[in-house]
Amino acid sequence: MIHTALIPFLDPEGIIAAAGPWALLVVCFMVFAETGLLVGFLLPGDTLLVISGLLSHATPAAPNGVFGVSVWIVALLIGISAFIGGEVGYEIGHRGGPKVFERRESGLFSVKNVERTNAFFERFGGLTIILARFVPIVRTFAPVAAGVGHMHRARYSLYNFIGAVLWGFGLTMFGYLIGFIPPVAYLVREYIDVILLIAVGGTALITAWHYFSERRKAKKAAAAGEDVVTDHTEAEHLVLDPEVFERGPEER
Repeated sequence: MIHTALIPFLDPEGIIAAAGPWALLVVCFMVFAETGLLVGFLLPGDTLLVISGLLSHATPAAPNGVFGVSVWIVALLIGISAFIGGEVGYEIGHRGGPKVFERRESGLFSVKNVERTNAFFERFGGLTIILARFVPIVRTFAPVAAGVGHMHRARYSLYNFIGAVLWGFGLTMFGYLIGFIPPVAYLVREYIDVILLIAVGGTALITAWHYFSERRKAKKAAAAGEDVVTDHTEAEHLVLDPEVFERGPEER
């Protein structure tokens, strides 16, 4: 029986149950949307994958798990969805160019989120595409930033593939393995709301703090008669130098 969620619209188990026979398709679409539609930090992300693997276990009511297919198929389709999402995100950045970054503080695409992603690239180079899969918010914007900066496509796709396998396929299988340890499986399913609340609440607080902080700075600059950069200028400033994608983390 599904527990009452503290955040119903972000509860992985609730989402899967509500989708019924379309559950696997819904999960794959959400995984795709994390990087393909730039709304990753609004979705359950990691917890969705772990719960998907956990619910792939056979039960008396569902011999093949809630999805009705082998966990290997579930994990494979989720991994493919993650890869395709990353490729679409890259295309959005590659074709849209710096204009993609002009949607300042829109709630879905903030300058601070892009800067946070760029900081990862500055630190880890092209490997950010792999590592970003495990970092909320960054995994949403990394493909776009790579596309805008024209990271070499073959190199990007390779890293995107590795990241999709480790994150999409890997976390799903990890969730499935948890099912073999009943006490751990129980804790994960019972306290998934707490995990979500901390993750969503923390992200919301940080985003709000950055937003109002930047607003105050802009007002002070305007009051002092200082020049304020235009959207176009700031957008150009957010574009990474192509050489960043070629170096590794040790070449800082």
